Amino acid sequence: MRVREAELAAAAFSPKEFPAERLPEIAFLGRSNVGKSSLINRLLGRKNLARTSSTPGKTRGLFFYCIDNSFYFVDLPGYGYAKVSKDTRGSWAPLIEEYLGGRATLCGCIHLVDCRHKPSAEDLQMARWLRFHQVPTITVAAKTDKLSRGAMLNRLKQLRHELDLAGTDALFPFSAVSGKGCDLIWKGIKGMLEEGERRQHTGNRRKDSEFSMPGDQE
Repeated sequence: MRVREAELAAAAFSPKEFPAERLPEIAFLGRSNVGKSSLINRLLGRKNLARTSSTPGKTRGLFFYCIDNSFYFVDLPGYGYAKVSKDTRGSWAPLIEEYLGGRATLCGCIHLVDCRHKPSAEDLQMARWLRFHQVPTITVAAKTDKLSRGAMLNRLKQLRHELDLAGTDALFPFSAVSGKGCDLIWKGIKGMLEEGERRQHTGNRRKDSEFSMPGDQE
């Protein structure tokens, strides 16, 4: 997909700072240092629009990027960085849960995991939360350039099992170095945007939760 215009439209550090709900949104989430900013920049054909924090785990806000004045990419704080204090981690969780659980214009999520390793406890917790709330989700296996093709294909099979993904759930490999995988991810994003308005009004995403967000616990 060719993106003509992309700009940072808002940085929100509390729900009251979220932009008015006028355009559909796709959220990006994952552990700190998993490569969310790199994926966003690759998808948009920009080098430094989404910036990586020099200190992992310190990006505390939600960043809304307006794409062609048609939809938003929303970069959520990374979770799971051990050196961040418990109080700081705990402060992110309500903000993320408020956004994911209550945002009417949210059409779906891109959940990044590191393809080289087994999912962390936080990765599994996030995957369960998204599934419980019936949020449309594309899982992206990042850092595939670090593996041989055979090892990468094997890890994709293992990740599907480890994350308890159904056969119909989208799981796409991605390399920030080559950009490989962007076409598949864009196809999935377009599908979520097309279905977004219908899904937003079905009322099938539950607000009550038996799962805590990553960051709520040690």
